[in-house]
Amino acid sequence: MSSLSTEHKLPEIIIPEDYNYLAFFISLNCNLKCHYCINLNDKNSARKDMAKHHMDGSDWAKAINRLNIGRDDLPVTLQGGEPTLHKDFYRIVNETDDSIKLDLLTNMAFDPEVFIRNVPVKKFTREAKYAAIRVSYHPGYNDIDELIKKTLRMADAGFYVGIYSVLVPENKEHIDDVMARCKGLGIDFRVKEYLGFDGEKWHGEYKYMDAISQHERKSCLCKTTELIAGPTGHVFRCHSDLYANRTPIGHILDPDFRIEQIFRPCDWYGFCNPCDIKVKTNRFQIFGHTSVEIKDIHELN
Repeated sequence: MSSLSTEHKLPEIIIPEDYNYLAFFISLNCNLKCHYCINLNDKNSARKDMAKHHMDGSDWAKAINRLNIGRDDLPVTLQGGEPTLHKDFYRIVNETDDSIKLDLLTNMAFDPEVFIRNVPVKKFTREAKYAAIRVSYHPGYNDIDELIKKTLRMADAGFYVGIYSVLVPENKEHIDDVMARCKGLGIDFRVKEYLGFDGEKWHGEYKYMDAISQHERKSCLCKTTELIAGPTGHVFRCHSDLYANRTPIGHILDPDFRIEQIFRPCDWYGFCNPCDIKVKTNRFQIFGHTSVEIKDIHELN
């Protein structure tokens, strides 16, 4: 349970019009240990510690229900880690008001029959150019035959499920084969750009290339277009802060919490997470979006 009181109805959190993503990392635990995972950092003890602590399902639902999103094209995305490992996952989904659209990023660790019994199709139904339930395929770590079987079963039950895979260079030929196979079965299969350093070069297109240098920390001012809440309900400036459990700007259950569209000072420029600074598509699938805007980059004082 959160230490913050939720006995009374919480004030609304108004989502700004230019916000592009609402990310609720309800659990950072994961059943897979992919060596190329952009989230995983075994040396980061803070992230390991944070993965042990979770806000309960009722509080997550209260947090989601206080969002005043103001439009149907911006869902709340439940993710992790593997979000379905949260012990109250189905409670979170079912206690969320039907007026709020939900998306799910998952490696499909769950039993689809249990999911179908517990989740009405309407919970993950919306008008969009991509699936509300996006399954991550990790070659060598989960089984594509099992994912295809589960995806087809979910589709039979009325859920729009897509399979996504990171295009790691070493897996390209295999991914191309899987894509062709899924296309033949009527499954929406898409690839995600590989982000990270392979020992020789960085992969991905970034707006601020030196922000991921991992060599020198600098100061800057940074403004986000995303609401990022971690497993304990704390809200973070960016993915880098989330995974390091560093400098939360508030708590999603704090009655006084509100989103401020301001540039915040940061002393971790150079160690940004690629997700925050990559050039990517927005929720309308239009390429050219970056999650954050950075300015006034200078040496640490």
